[in-house]
Amino acid sequence: MVLKMKRHIPIVLCMIFIANAALVDQKPVHAQQEIPSYAKWGSLAVKKTKEKYPDAAIVDYLHIGKENGSKVSTEKFKLWLKHGGKEFGVFVDIQFESETEKLIDIKFTETDR
Repeated sequence: MVLKMKRHIPIVLCMIFIANAALVDQKPVHAQQEIPSYAKWGSLAVKKTKEKYPDAAIVDYLHIGKENGSKVSTEKFKLWLKHGGKEFGVFVDIQFESETEKLIDIKFTETDR
């Protein structure tokens, strides 16, 4: 019985070697993050909020959602700002032409919540 096991050892070692060699050649697979459709509008919301409130720090950001219209659509965001000891929220609504995505208007509404 010992002789039979000794004959199988080279086969098992060969199988382990082949399996390890195959693993060495593999590169890790990373999931690609998809850029959300609202990303450019979010960047604009942050930029324009910084311009409107230059002395405040933006401490949080939320994409609320999109209102799709046949001619005009609106991306809605809420940014949380801190200035001195005061914290407050700013709703930012960005209106644009649905088909061309040409900017129409940006509205800011402050909130304490």
